[in-house]
Amino acid sequence: MNEETSPADLRRRTVSSIILGGTQMLAWGSSYYLPAIIAAPVSRDLNLPLTWFFGAFSVALFVSAVLSPAAGRWVDRHGGFGILCFSNVVFAAGLLLLATSDGVIMLFLAWSLLGVGITIGLYETIFAALAGVYGQAARGPIVMVSVLGGLASTVSWPATAWMEAEYGWRFACLVWAALHMTLGLGLHLLFAPRGVRSARPDDTPEEAVDRDAQKNEPRLTERRMALLAFVFTAVWFITTAMASHLPNLLQIAGVSATAAIFASALVGPAQVLARLMEYGLTRHLHPMFSARIAALGHPLAAIALLTLGPIAAIPCAVLHGFGNGILTTAKGTLPLAIFGSYRYGFRQGLLSIPARLVQAFAPLAFGFMIEWWGLWALLVSTALSLLILIALFALRTDETAP
Repeated sequence: MNEETSPADLRRRTVSSIILGGTQMLAWGSSYYLPAIIAAPVSRDLNLPLTWFFGAFSVALFVSAVLSPAAGRWVDRHGGFGILCFSNVVFAAGLLLLATSDGVIMLFLAWSLLGVGITIGLYETIFAALAGVYGQAARGPIVMVSVLGGLASTVSWPATAWMEAEYGWRFACLVWAALHMTLGLGLHLLFAPRGVRSARPDDTPEEAVDRDAQKNEPRLTERRMALLAFVFTAVWFITTAMASHLPNLLQIAGVSATAAIFASALVGPAQVLARLMEYGLTRHLHPMFSARIAALGHPLAAIALLTLGPIAAIPCAVLHGFGNGILTTAKGTLPLAIFGSYRYGFRQGLLSIPARLVQAFAPLAFGFMIEWWGLWALLVSTALSLLILIALFALRTDETAP
């Protein structure tokens, strides 16, 4: 399949990828990274235990797990343009409902709706849309999208914290909703990938490809799929747990609240630096190599904080962000490198099921671990990171040719 590689085409890809990264920054900042800042004030205002709030957030992730395969099939068949534009409307509606919540029922309904937005508006959809348009050449755009997306915590945590302190958490939710309906929707209308091309060989009849596809339907029970599913499940457990609890963990270690938010916000720049480094190496190194190196980031971060205490707050955030930045991008690049772009969206949806189900309980489960063990809960996430590394080595590079 021939790829356009003219300078003008490369410039268009780069510009659109950067702008889509900006819309991802908005989407992540107003969904995944929201609980870390507003969970306590929402629970206080609604007279609910904090665990109820994280339970509602878990419902959002469960909804996403259920809907992910269907969303992936949709992108495979129709492309990402319409579904990405619709995601802004869904996010705005969920945030509006959250801003007007007066009890537990509306809280859970709001997060259920936000779960639909998470399904159709975050990385998986963007990655599948890019793979549908660019095929194997999508690795570069995927990494570039995740570069700006990695700044979500850097922008959203301080911004949400300021809005909550000055005007309240309801105002913060309304601002994020307004940004979805103006900035986010406008940029998607202009720059979201349109259409999808066939990934089948040009000289193969479509009927033969369809029969072969049915025979070789992506399955989570296949060895490589099972290993990838475990890797991404463990990665997203750690990612979600840290997104929800990193500022609190730093405070438990003895860091002030202001300094904890500042240090946590450095996760974003560290992710961006890691992804920029990977973007520069996309033509030279297999994504498996960078993923294996990145798996060491969180264990080193946890060891630094456990052994050095408050003075390690910034190194902890940077090391975690560096590893997390590459591993979350690997959710898009590894399946593309291993299996190719055909049925990429559906394959992504299947890989998302166990990851989202575990994510659904990650904030609540890790919150309990912190209550029981304090800072030593980081030993759990460290052990998971080492298991990720083992699984990546079990998935040998000589198995990864499409």
